[in-house]
Amino acid sequence: MRQKSLRFVGVLVVLFALAALIGCQGVSVGKQDAQTPASGQLTATPANVNFGSVQSGMSQSQSETLSNSGGSSLTISGGTINGTGLSMSGLTLPVTLSPGQTTTFSIKFSPESSGSYSGSVTISSNGSNPNLTISLSGSATAQTGQLSVTPTTINAGNVTVGTSGTKTATLNATGASVVVSSVGLGGTNPTEFAITGLSFPVTVSTSQPVSFTVKYAPQASGGSSAIASFVSNGSNSPTTATLTGTGVAATAHSVDLSWNASTSSDVVSYNIYRANYVSSCGSYSKIGSSGNTTYTDSSVVNGQAYCYEATAVNSSDQESTDSTPITDVAVPSS
Repeated sequence: MRQKSLRFVGVLVVLFALAALIGCQGVSVGKQDAQTPASGQLTATPANVNFGSVQSGMSQSQSETLSNSGGSSLTISGGTINGTGLSMSGLTLPVTLSPGQTTTFSIKFSPESSGSYSGSVTISSNGSNPNLTISLSGSATAQTGQLSVTPTTINAGNVTVGTSGTKTATLNATGASVVVSSVGLGGTNPTEFAITGLSFPVTVSTSQPVSFTVKYAPQASGGSSAIASFVSNGSNSPTTATLTGTGVAATAHSVDLSWNASTSSDVVSYNIYRANYVSSCGSYSKIGSSGNTTYTDSSVVNGQAYCYEATAVNSSDQESTDSTPITDVAVPSS
């Protein structure tokens, strides 16, 4: 009876030891799960990008930072951008980020026309958020051109009073084409200047300047000036240019005439007649008389050509026939 009782006790001891061993294994497994590190997580700063308003034809860039805010390393394997006028650069793939580590890239907005724009950047990784999306937005305003005049001061130089001189200048556009609708003259001597060679409205493109002519007709000797104001749809309208010139007094010219004396014995004087000459002599008019065979015509106009005739006058105030005319007597223009 004692031997049976001892064998039963031994069996109970063995079972208790197995139960204790199994219990210890369960506790050991629970401690290993609590020590497993958290996975990597990708974060974007800023989370969304707004470029604001950008002039069409121009561009604006913003920097974007990717951070690993998780507890273990992650690898960025891909990056794509969607949207008109949007591009990205500076992200070299693949790139591995340790916990707390960052990498930076650039996003560029280059609108070609006015309006609202939107898009997104998608970043792929093996983090807990495998596809991170960054929203992009912006707007574009219409591009406005600017008008300029070359040169800004247009000098017609020295011009003889009573005549006119010219100088060429150009209209230029930058940024976008500009439509010029009119030009006005002001300043000190606006009536002595004129703008010619432009038919309004005139379009000035960025690649094709438009030439025009400044005409200067001084009314007196000395310096003259005026301001030309070009009205356009450019952002800097009206665009101005300074016009200058110097009037020079005309040189006084005269024509000295002489002829052979008449063979008649009763000649007391001579009458002198003049006509304008273009391609032939026009109508003659009496311009003076002389008691001898010379006469000076001091009433000529610079740049004009003339014809001259003379007649002999006797004591009875009778005139002879006209002498042989002198034709195409040209007076210098200055």
